[in-house]
Amino acid sequence: MLKFDEEKQIESVNGAIALKSDIENMIDKVYDKGFDNIYYLGIGGTYASSMQAVTYINGKSSLPVFVQHAAEYYTTGNKRLTDKSIVILSSVTGTTQEVVKATKQIKELGATIIAFVDEPNTPLAEMGDYVISYPENEQLKFFMVADRFMYRNGEFDDYEAYYKELKEYLAAALVEVEKSADNFGLAFAEKHRHDAIHYFIGAGNQWGAVYSYAMCYWEEQSWLRSKSIHAAEFLHGTLEVIDETTPVTLFVGEDEQRELAQRVGNLLPRICGNYTIIDSKEYELPGISDKYRCRLSYFIMHAITQRIDAHVEKLNCHPLEIRRYYRQLDY
Repeated sequence: MLKFDEEKQIESVNGAIALKSDIENMIDKVYDKGFDNIYYLGIGGTYASSMQAVTYINGKSSLPVFVQHAAEYYTTGNKRLTDKSIVILSSVTGTTQEVVKATKQIKELGATIIAFVDEPNTPLAEMGDYVISYPENEQLKFFMVADRFMYRNGEFDDYEAYYKELKEYLAAALVEVEKSADNFGLAFAEKHRHDAIHYFIGAGNQWGAVYSYAMCYWEEQSWLRSKSIHAAEFLHGTLEVIDETTPVTLFVGEDEQRELAQRVGNLLPRICGNYTIIDSKEYELPGISDKYRCRLSYFIMHAITQRIDAHVEKLNCHPLEIRRYYRQLDY
């Protein structure tokens, strides 16, 4: 399989899960200290991951948790974000300019900063009150933070049983999802790699995935025009530009907002002849209890879309690492 290293991927997921005790110690300290609210801070891909984590928590918890866009914070501010707030961020390089600028202001305010930064000795790593350096699996780390907060808030009784299953089965299960999705990924790439524009739709914890996939993967990495639409908003505008030839892909997850995606899925066959529905429920997760799948459907979807990306890259002869403008020009 293209760009597929089974051993490396298993090690990567298991390595993130192995951070459980470090994350628990960190969250327990800030929880015991007390806080007024929790903010996931991001921009671009990290903003998408933040949306996923907050949607995930909102469906299961009474915790006061919000998404904060870094550029909006340093221009507009947020009066609810105080010195008693907890701010969670992630960065590969530790130098993302909008996040650095916002975090400087948040640091001056006195809020507690939890930073997942791949590169130590970088501005964001140095500003964190609590810092964990481990590459990749940003969403998994964000969700692990969410799970510990909900557990401490008395809202996740299955916490230990859940993480026992993740430790034993998740990495291998996701590898099997990716293997089983390879033929689909190739067929999808062959059909859509030259689309003039492609519409991606999703809801719940798939909305962040759709937002990120259209923007970060198709536009930024593959240079393919796309648009992301929340399933709840599909009726309001986008519906009217869909015809029998319009490329549309719907991500269907398994959380509380599944019915919003299914509503779109029921309509698409009536108006469009060029649609694809990717339903995480169609893929097995051996060893993972059905009751936990709603918490993991995003990771299933990511395993599937990785196969699309690998084949698009090969067929279009365009390495995904190349950028025309990003970090090439001052902005």
